[in-house]
Amino acid sequence: MTSSGFLLVIHLFQCHNPGITVLGPPVTQVPKSKTLEATKLAIDAGFRHIDSAHLYNNEKEVGQAIRSKIEDGTVKREDIFYTSKPGEELFPEDERGKLIFDTVDLCATWEAMEKCKDAGLAKSIGVSNFNRRQLEMILNKPGLKYKPVCNQVECHPYLNQRKLLDFCKSKDIVLVAYSALGSQRPKIWVDQSSPVLLEDPVLCAMAKKYQRTPAQIALRYQLQRGVVVLAKSYNEKRIKETVQIFEFQLTSEDMKILDGLNQNFRYFQLKIAADHPEYPFADEY
Repeated sequence: MTSSGFLLVIHLFQCHNPGITVLGPPVTQVPKSKTLEATKLAIDAGFRHIDSAHLYNNEKEVGQAIRSKIEDGTVKREDIFYTSKPGEELFPEDERGKLIFDTVDLCATWEAMEKCKDAGLAKSIGVSNFNRRQLEMILNKPGLKYKPVCNQVECHPYLNQRKLLDFCKSKDIVLVAYSALGSQRPKIWVDQSSPVLLEDPVLCAMAKKYQRTPAQIALRYQLQRGVVVLAKSYNEKRIKETVQIFEFQLTSEDMKILDGLNQNFRYFQLKIAADHPEYPFADEY
């Protein structure tokens, strides 16, 4: 895992008003044909921001789906905001099975990203899993040409990232939320004793009040905070339900109640990278 693969994200194409996003890391084994079909369904439902990565091993199928929906006239290429993260080997290990890290300086890596943008290889560039200190390293870099347009981090009612969100807003950096519905709890990444967000009684009671699903409440919460939210699904019904979060609004009182669910609880602690010199989760935010 390289430092660039761990922390940096390229936004390959610009999109108009990307509020919600489909797909994301395939933590369960899903047939590639299903990835192709799910992407088509998402575009038909109104999704225009698609999040992917070399690590997810689904970029070919996502690309085929996008091309198909362009060819049938559903969208134009400029309508789609496609996000990816670079990389070569997924998890390179040494002879003892220990993860090999790339310790390239983040500012030097950012300068390479800027060159990608200048060369027309990227419309905009951003970061992922950066804490405030790391963001400031980039923002205060001598000769900075482009500041990060976004910071993609874990964010949900149990980890609402309020301080990081406020900082990002102050710097005109968009916060993008992954694991916005908690986690599918893959054993390799997530402690199996972790609480299930969508079973939270407060969230469920609010869902009943608004006649919505707990997932819709959790996603709408982020939208009203000014967060771009990622929502992974291969299920047609849930994909369509996600788009429906634009059809209602939470009251300010209910937003405060949801704020109160924060526990600073992180599902993805990325412990395999805890020894990395730029491990981002040791800082407060």
